[in-house]
Amino acid sequence: MKFYITTSIAYTNAAPHIGFAMELSQADVLARHHRLRGDDVYYLTGTDENGVKNKKTAKDKGITPQELVDKNSAKVNRLTEALNISNTDFIRTTDKKRHWPGVSKIWKLLEESEVIYKKEYEGLYCAGCEAFITKKDLDKDGKCKIHQKKPEKINEENYFFKLSKFGNQIKKLIETDKIKIVPETRKKELFALIKDGVQDVSFSRPSSSLDWGIPVPGDSSQTIYVWADALTNYITALGYGQKDDKNFKKYWPAEVQVVGKDILRFHALIWPGILLATGLPLPTTLLVHGFISSDGQKMSKSLGNVINPFEIIEKYGADALRYYLLREIPTTGDGDFNQDRFNETYNADLASGLGNLVSRVLKMVEKYCDNKVPAIKKNPETHPLRVGESYNWKKAWKDIDKNIEKYDLSATLSSVWKLISEADKYIEKNKPWELVKTDRTEELNWVLYGLLDSIHQIAWMINPFLPETSIKIAKALNIKPLLSDCPNHKDSYTNIKQGEKISPIESLFPRIEKS
Repeated sequence: MKFYITTSIAYTNAAPHIGFAMELSQADVLARHHRLRGDDVYYLTGTDENGVKNKKTAKDKGITPQELVDKNSAKVNRLTEALNISNTDFIRTTDKKRHWPGVSKIWKLLEESEVIYKKEYEGLYCAGCEAFITKKDLDKDGKCKIHQKKPEKINEENYFFKLSKFGNQIKKLIETDKIKIVPETRKKELFALIKDGVQDVSFSRPSSSLDWGIPVPGDSSQTIYVWADALTNYITALGYGQKDDKNFKKYWPAEVQVVGKDILRFHALIWPGILLATGLPLPTTLLVHGFISSDGQKMSKSLGNVINPFEIIEKYGADALRYYLLREIPTTGDGDFNQDRFNETYNADLASGLGNLVSRVLKMVEKYCDNKVPAIKKNPETHPLRVGESYNWKKAWKDIDKNIEKYDLSATLSSVWKLISEADKYIEKNKPWELVKTDRTEELNWVLYGLLDSIHQIAWMINPFLPETSIKIAKALNIKPLLSDCPNHKDSYTNIKQGEKISPIESLFPRIEKS
């Protein structure tokens, strides 16, 4: 089966922030999980490079808009690499060969469907949202609730999209989960937003106000609205509007589109409206995440509390950051990044948890079994760490599959760490160091075989979450199907081979010492 997953595209007026690192990581888990299921996965991310904010930021910095977006798009690309994100493709909306033809094609189809019209308009424009907003979007001080800035009052002649024509249809699609919004609370928030009806939306700006963008086909005095341009990246990256559109025919519609809660309305209203108007298929699921605060405060340059994901990765490694973002931040809710909490989680779960278990077991195998998987006489299918009454790896796999289906990535990791805890208890209960003293070799081998078998399973379990660590364990245990950046089939149920040589492994997660 095919599985097409997208993130939103990062805006390039600034370097990528930790919230986008989380979004990339969430989508990556789902992409890697589906590859392990044998699905044909296409994972798209990229950068949103047109619009007023980029033009203004570039001017403030004394550089051209192109220089600005080139610089920040490169940083987003570097973030995907630093985080070991397994994206298939990376789209840029300033790409005149790949992106612009599809945007122009969509515009012309909207015109042919008679859902584009021109009128004079007066409204409140928030440069942060890159959108006209209403009084409902303002706080008591008249500021945008999201960006905390007063919008600009604008009077101009624009092209409009008859989104109101599709309002009831979109509402019904969302109500019936034809377009599924996860979590349910975001769906309710969306309905509260549109309870008075869906309004038509401005789909262009005069070129005199916005000249950094895609010109309206046939009317160069207008520039296509940045969201009308940006949303189409999900299909232009697949070749929509190009001669070679085989990927579009193969992969669209998307099974999952991962977005932040602040841009849900664009993806749940405008995007389906465009697709309905042009007769294109609709995405299946919108997975909506929340915001990350810093020590309980909203991140802000003025407060100096913006978390730089590159610094965390450089100091602690990509898997450490991925783990925190996927375990400590609720998948579909708001969360907080706190350095003390990060250190605690790292030491408890990664250093003393996973890292210690792997190191401990491999050292015992080295010491007691000449660095080889021990031979056993019993049937491995009967081992308590595999099928016992306590929490075993077969139960863990069931919980993992169940939680992934619910898009609860934090709970998925909890299942893995529950198994790690069970393996630790098993060691303390059976005391291999005592068995070796009393020459109970058969019993010792049985205990260590079961522990190696569990670590083998854990390596598969963590692969979508902590790919670098997964491969390190796979190298130590010679798990050949896992020795790939993106394994495309899960082969976890193949037993580890008795007599297989075990390779040494360095500490997976050195403890963070208090400074």
